[in-house]
Amino acid sequence: MTVYFIGAGPGAADLVTVRALRLIERCPVCLFAGSLVPAELIDACPPSADVVDTARMSLDEIVDLLVAAHARGVDVARVHSGDPSIYSAVAEQARRLDEAGVPYDIVPGVPAFAAAAAALKRELTVPGVAQTIVLTRVSTLSTAMPPGEDLRSLGRSGATMVVHLGAHRIRQITEELGESYGTDCPAAVVAFASRADQQIVTGTLATLAEQVEERGITKTAVVIVGRALAAEGFPDSYLYSASRSRTTH
Repeated sequence: MTVYFIGAGPGAADLVTVRALRLIERCPVCLFAGSLVPAELIDACPPSADVVDTARMSLDEIVDLLVAAHARGVDVARVHSGDPSIYSAVAEQARRLDEAGVPYDIVPGVPAFAAAAAALKRELTVPGVAQTIVLTRVSTLSTAMPPGEDLRSLGRSGATMVVHLGAHRIRQITEELGESYGTDCPAAVVAFASRADQQIVTGTLATLAEQVEERGITKTAVVIVGRALAAEGFPDSYLYSASRSRTTH
């Protein structure tokens, strides 16, 4: 028996891996994260599967179900939105399963920032412009940021900045990053990336907040800041350079 933590991607039901879909189609138990996971994906569960929406459940209640499935000897598809490696709340579940001796595996998914970049039709790393991406968020009442991980500190790198879970604090984000990136720096917000109700807002750190507030975007959005968003005239990648030696076998 294995618990499979499955990344369901950013929202579109067809943005999942083949492995993820095959596991969902065969696991006798499926626990999924409420409205964050597309209904069409959960419809792929076997007709006889025990399907549980965990949106209103506590960590203890969720782990109890996973341990109970282990006792029954049945595999579990534990479906999370996005990719399990960031902001997925998988770590605390995995810790409990380790303590209980329950085996688990992790199946990666398409992260929201990748879907947002695709919606913007932009590469976030551009030769000579940006080769580093910072994935972060803003502090909330429920989860504080560790020392040194505030936006002002992280912004000093000048790297492409991706802020998750922060659209409701768009003015704070643009003001704090404007100090290091400059208010003319390109910036964008992509809400509900890959979904039918996807919204895209582009501008600069000087104009973005007002645009986002006018659109009423407050959640399920990714904020991206950096010169890579509007890069032009940059050198071609060495990968395709004519001067690079190529051998065939």
